[in-house]
Amino acid sequence: MQLFITYFVKILDNMKKRILFSLLLIALTLTSIYAQKNYTLSGYVKSNDNGEGLIGVTVFVEKLKTGGATNSYGFYSVTVPAGKYNIVYNSIGYEKKTFEIDLNSNITKNIELKSTTQNIGNVVVTGEKADANIKDAEMSVVKLTPKEIKMLPVMFGEQDILKTIQLMPGVKSAGEGNTGFYVRGGSADQNLIVLDEAPVYNASHLMGFFSVFNSDAVKDMKLYKGNAPAQYGGRLSSVLDVQMNEGNSKRLGVSGGIGIIASRLTIEAPIVKDRASFIVSGRRTYADMFLVFANNEAAKKSTLYFYDFNVKANAKLTERDKLFVSAYFGRDIFNFNEMMGFDWGNQTGTVRLNHLFGNKLFLNTSLIYSKYDYDLGMSFGDMAINIGSGIEDINMKEDFSYYLNPKNTIKFGFNTIYHTFRPGEFKLDNPAGEGTSVSQILNPKTALESAAYAGHEFEISDNFSINYGLRYANFTILGPDSVYSYNEQQEILDTTVFGKRDIIQSYANFEPRLTLNFILNDRNSIKASYARNSQSIHLLSNATSGTPMDLWIPSSKMVKPEVSDQFAIGFFKNFKENTYETSIEIYYKDLKNQIDYRPGADIMLNKNVEAELVFGTGRAYGVELFIKKRTGKLTGWIGYTLSKTERTFEDIDDGAWYPAKQDRTHDVSIVAMYNITQKLNVSATWVYYTGNAVTFPSGKYEIEGVVAPIYTSRNGYRMPDYHRMDLGITYTNKKRKRFESSWNLSAYNVYSRKNAYSISFRADENNPEKMNAIKLSLFRIIPSLTFNFKF
Repeated sequence: MQLFITYFVKILDNMKKRILFSLLLIALTLTSIYAQKNYTLSGYVKSNDNGEGLIGVTVFVEKLKTGGATNSYGFYSVTVPAGKYNIVYNSIGYEKKTFEIDLNSNITKNIELKSTTQNIGNVVVTGEKADANIKDAEMSVVKLTPKEIKMLPVMFGEQDILKTIQLMPGVKSAGEGNTGFYVRGGSADQNLIVLDEAPVYNASHLMGFFSVFNSDAVKDMKLYKGNAPAQYGGRLSSVLDVQMNEGNSKRLGVSGGIGIIASRLTIEAPIVKDRASFIVSGRRTYADMFLVFANNEAAKKSTLYFYDFNVKANAKLTERDKLFVSAYFGRDIFNFNEMMGFDWGNQTGTVRLNHLFGNKLFLNTSLIYSKYDYDLGMSFGDMAINIGSGIEDINMKEDFSYYLNPKNTIKFGFNTIYHTFRPGEFKLDNPAGEGTSVSQILNPKTALESAAYAGHEFEISDNFSINYGLRYANFTILGPDSVYSYNEQQEILDTTVFGKRDIIQSYANFEPRLTLNFILNDRNSIKASYARNSQSIHLLSNATSGTPMDLWIPSSKMVKPEVSDQFAIGFFKNFKENTYETSIEIYYKDLKNQIDYRPGADIMLNKNVEAELVFGTGRAYGVELFIKKRTGKLTGWIGYTLSKTERTFEDIDDGAWYPAKQDRTHDVSIVAMYNITQKLNVSATWVYYTGNAVTFPSGKYEIEGVVAPIYTSRNGYRMPDYHRMDLGITYTNKKRKRFESSWNLSAYNVYSRKNAYSISFRADENNPEKMNAIKLSLFRIIPSLTFNFKF
């Protein structure tokens, strides 16, 4: 690892020279452009089936052996010298189209690509070049489509984006059946998850066993493992960008599925054919419906379910303007016999306007709303207790893309987020039986998070390309609020009161991003990257795995923004006409201003919660191996991660380095999908990983008859290693006119391993002097059956 760090230092020493060289070439390119007569070919590429914009379609100019690709809205722009050219539009899963174009003026050409019927392992990777992993100046990226995700066996038959990305190297599950994930040693809150640009603060249902993403409503997803382009920011470890379907602008379409634990239904249709459309998608579990058959009366009166509701509409206002409006509503509802109620959920809304200035400049303006909250209620006779907390955002963004020429794309923009944090509310009704109430409301906190960025994708030569950018991030904490200072015993020394709109504290960070791609030949490339990220909002949770009652807090005078610097280098190689894709990546991440808790910390409804925190540094490093078979009857991948994640805090273990709870030495995933016939395919996954680092008592002591545990080092023990196999089989029924259907049978944990979910300790009943470790295992084998349909 020392050699690895030394190598990166050398890269950084040469980076200034490379950037100066790149700027010189940019100037020469601009001079060349304006010395020639150039014209622009631009437009939108859509699917012939449903009219949705296609992402990443290559637009190739054969004579010049250059071109471009469509953006996330299906727009492309290619500027070349005047002349006659064959223009090829190509995307895996769609029929290739070639047009001869006499480019003697700026031309707008919108086209539609027809979906192919060829079988590519039953996986259609729309909008992805076969050699994208070699040619593109990006690394540490995971791309998956819903069609890939739907083939994999999962728990209860509910297809899940978040569980699927956990099968990729560098991405680790937060625990048994959990949708929470860790990326390259970061904690779960260091992942930015966005749905149509709106942040999703809690992406889990049923305490983490399901994600909020209904696969029927998802169009595309992309995960950046720490070195995202400059337009992304606000988290240290990763960005998961999820986009919803736009809605069928050609015809009415209905799809859905009926499963053992949940059902879903999606309806999409044109509002005005080829100009405006909508999609509505819903999902609900119905485990509570079976409670009426329970023998226990309390259980019969209980409810337990979650729901998701997605809606989106789009309209072509003019030839240069498109409007998109989307929203998501999801909530978990749990009530036990009118004695206890607990509900939590997310709400998001996005309004986006696309506008074209000429043929080269594309603008996306977004107004975004996001909210997460929870409410817990309990009744004890005449008394009632209510506890709640949440976070709410209003966000405005402007994103520009300037397609200078096929070798140069410049992106720039800015955004501003107004955060409102509701740290906690407590209300006790009728405590003395006199109709009175007692309440405690922690002061809401507000903050303004702003950023401006610029990035440049530059193909310097056929064998060398660069993607670099700079992001400026500012976080300002606003009044009204009371700010406390503490002594070493966490006692309040002083209080400073700030009025409304007063600036309490402001932080600024410059975040450079850089990715270099050295293409050795058509099948091999070497890539290197560096990225700095900062994070100014933080999730407090002292549970082993995340819960809906975790608390989001902003940075403050005492809590500084977290900062990470990540270096990565990788070798990428394809075999047999890109049938096999392989890569090896090495990364090192340096973490500053990390947060942990003092022993015995109490974070719920604590106005002095900052006094419970300690601050330190961290590091994470590792190697990721990836092998993927893309086409043929047998497809799938193998991923392996060898890694180390550590933290150090002056107030914990005398400043010694200790493993973070997400530290896992080994992480292996094997995924296979096989087409037996065109109608029948099988799939299997196998995962193995080293147990999480945990803190267990190393002894005990007794004071006046009370036994208390003794804890030594933080995270000094390990949970047992985890492994599991899942199997699935899908049978596609014969298509009847427009009606399509299939059956999916899957089994989770087929060899019924008792993996440890948690380990607790209690005194032996026969020998109180002896402590027994009690392992809790959640799931043995879980079969599921789902009927899917579409017409």
